Amino acid sequence: MSAVETAMQGLRSKIASGELAPGQKCPPEGELSAQLGVSRSSLREAIRAMSALGVMEARHGSGTYVSSLEPAEILKGFALLVDLFPFDSVLELFEIRRALESHAAAGAAAKCTPELLAELDDLTAKMEATEDSADISDLDARFHEAICTAGGNSTLTGLMGLFRSRGRHFNIFDSVEGATVRQVSNKGHRDILEAIRNRDPASAATATAAHIAQSEYWLKKFRPAPQVLPQVHPQNQPQEDVD
Repeated sequence: MSAVETAMQGLRSKIASGELAPGQKCPPEGELSAQLGVSRSSLREAIRAMSALGVMEARHGSGTYVSSLEPAEILKGFALLVDLFPFDSVLELFEIRRALESHAAAGAAAKCTPELLAELDDLTAKMEATEDSADISDLDARFHEAICTAGGNSTLTGLMGLFRSRGRHFNIFDSVEGATVRQVSNKGHRDILEAIRNRDPASAATATAAHIAQSEYWLKKFRPAPQVLPQVHPQNQPQEDVD
């Protein structure tokens, strides 16, 4: 094990044990490097690596802190890795998403609010009114994110957003059967929405699973080449072209 790996392991142990709590300032560099038995340069490398993963953060003029350790935030550090997944791995992500997002939809149906219904109604209507694939991508991402958020599990919401981020590289809405794809997709959204409106968790889960399975089918059928997408700020990034 290299000195940097030793430092990272030591930092992980301190955080996992609670010795370093979320948001806590770390001891001074000299003290912390002595505790971990590594040089200051190795400690700095380890902290840079942990910062890239969203676990630690260096604040100019203040020191190094443990991050909030919110799972949804840490998951963002894996976005670049997910973007490297080849096509067959993307299909595996859809299988996982189908199971987990169905659970989120059931939770959304159980906790349905007028505000959620108004948001989903608006997004669904806008999706049905456009044929622009970029607009559909953005609206679709917001539709599924709203459902996951309503389900009440922030970790699941972050994970599903991460999975969807890779899907947007594969555009099926502009395929030779694009009109059919959009029609089937719109029906899937309506089925999910009505199940949530009826406060029926089982139907919401079933509709969501069927909707995502249909997207898997289109992907397998068309096997579209990945697109090179423009760089955008993560907060403004539309998250999928396949739903």
